[in-house]
Amino acid sequence: MRNLTSLAFQALTVGLLTWTCCEVLAFSVSASRGDAKPESPSVESRTITVRIDRPFESVYAFLADPANWNEWAFGLGKHIRRGKDGWIADSDGGIAHVEFTPRNRFGVVDHTVIRPSGRHVYVPARWIENGSGCELEFTLFRETGMTDAQFTSDAGFVQRDLNGLKALLEKGTHP
Repeated sequence: MRNLTSLAFQALTVGLLTWTCCEVLAFSVSASRGDAKPESPSVESRTITVRIDRPFESVYAFLADPANWNEWAFGLGKHIRRGKDGWIADSDGGIAHVEFTPRNRFGVVDHTVIRPSGRHVYVPARWIENGSGCELEFTLFRETGMTDAQFTSDAGFVQRDLNGLKALLEKGTHP
């Protein structure tokens, strides 16, 4: 029980430190671009999870390379690739830019999608060790003007993508 409490405390500490670092970095980047916005009210969110029976290190190594997202993250866009100004993907409205969190030892795979309209969509995601496997926690925020049906549909698309990732990695065809 003591070991479990220690692990829970470590996970909470890492999560809080990661959140703090990401928030400071996001504000710094936003402020340096001149597009810092006043705080907005919180919105509804859903945390969607998937457990993968593969070691944390191998799963994170696969996910930390954005080029691999073409194999499973169909909701992000089509043909994710490196452009001259960073990662881009084809979306329904044109080319979207995607900023990925740099590799880190905490399992953070956050990304921000910058839609052709200029709207930024922040997507926090965390890999957590779970025994000999790992678990992904993916947070989906409800966007302004989104109906209940659209939000439920988006959550379903995310779950399908994560289930596809699980099937892909558990086949053992990737490191």
